[in-house]
Amino acid sequence: MADQTTSTNAEQRRGLMFILSSPSGAGKTTISRMLLMADDEIKLSVSATTRPRRPGEVDGIDYYFVSDTEFERMVDNDDFYEWAIVFGHRYGTPKSHIHKGLKEGQDFLFDIDWQGTQQLKQQAREDVVSVFILPPSLAELRHRLESRAQDSAEVIDARMERARGEISHWAEYDYVVINDDVDQCFAKVREILHAERMKRSRQTGLVPFVRGLMG
Repeated sequence: MADQTTSTNAEQRRGLMFILSSPSGAGKTTISRMLLMADDEIKLSVSATTRPRRPGEVDGIDYYFVSDTEFERMVDNDDFYEWAIVFGHRYGTPKSHIHKGLKEGQDFLFDIDWQGTQQLKQQAREDVVSVFILPPSLAELRHRLESRAQDSAEVIDARMERARGEISHWAEYDYVVINDDVDQCFAKVREILHAERMKRSRQTGLVPFVRGLMG
């Protein structure tokens, strides 16, 4: 029987970049928060943004809040996996710490749109798992946006128009989940994450372990 050290080595794996995307109001932020609370093996990839800080947001935890000049410098230095303009502000995923974390088996959660997803796949295809969350209907999506009481009718109209464009990219994702019940949606997302962690290609400790068994 393999000793404890060998068994532990067999459990070593490479981390993954787990993307959740959805139109605004379809539930990706809620599902992301639930996942971070329930799973200690995944942490949020913090994006840099030129958007002004909102009340209660903390720099370095919610976002890295940077100036347009600093963001442009980071773009020029190739410091981002991906970046995009959303509602007039720029958002980007810094590369720092992610390379090292993946090698150590750390999973990272990304709350980004379809443009960011495509850029991330181009740079780190084998490490990326993408999930698109759909609303049960556009009428329900508008209802959720209106229920927030955060945006004007004009802003909600703009978000709905953007949502139609985002939904058109659903087939570019590895998985698609309909969020008609938040708890069921969350359960499905966790099943996807668990299965992806178990993929043979990510089990970096299996090769030496199996060689030990065969030897």
